[in-house]
Amino acid sequence: MRFLPLHPHQMKEDVKVTVKNILTNYLEQNQLRKTPERFAILDAVYSINGHFTLEELGDRLNDKNRFPVSRATLYNTLKLFMELRLVIRHRFQGSTKYEACYDNNSHSHQICTVCGRVTEFKSQKINEALASVHLKRFRKDGFSLYVYGICSTCQAKLTKQAMKRKLEKSQ
Repeated sequence: MRFLPLHPHQMKEDVKVTVKNILTNYLEQNQLRKTPERFAILDAVYSINGHFTLEELGDRLNDKNRFPVSRATLYNTLKLFMELRLVIRHRFQGSTKYEACYDNNSHSHQICTVCGRVTEFKSQKINEALASVHLKRFRKDGFSLYVYGICSTCQAKLTKQAMKRKLEKSQ
């Protein structure tokens, strides 16, 4: 029997169903209310590709989903999602961003110290190195790695500016 690979859209929908079930089970087990806001926020989080701010999430809910929620509701709901390990919070150079993380517990980021651009990258060598590290009395679930430097766009601008200054001095 041959299996066809799942289409990326179908895989994303499967993850959405799974995280919705995790949230539902948690709320039921802890006798917490299953509010439409919590599920709308969860759906919006898992519809965003990559990192987002609290404001961007609020705008998405308001503009695309036509489901405005207060900043306090967003913050408290994301805090709950972090406890459930459905969302991870990153603190990048003066800004706080969030990211859906149910299907990805390993996060490696490169951050430009000039423009602040953040891009995620994958490295099998880093994953293997961290998997082989033995930590005393601690079970690893995942990791976040931040590599700071200068992106190629900013480096090109800096080089161009330096060449221009050098040319101006020589005249």
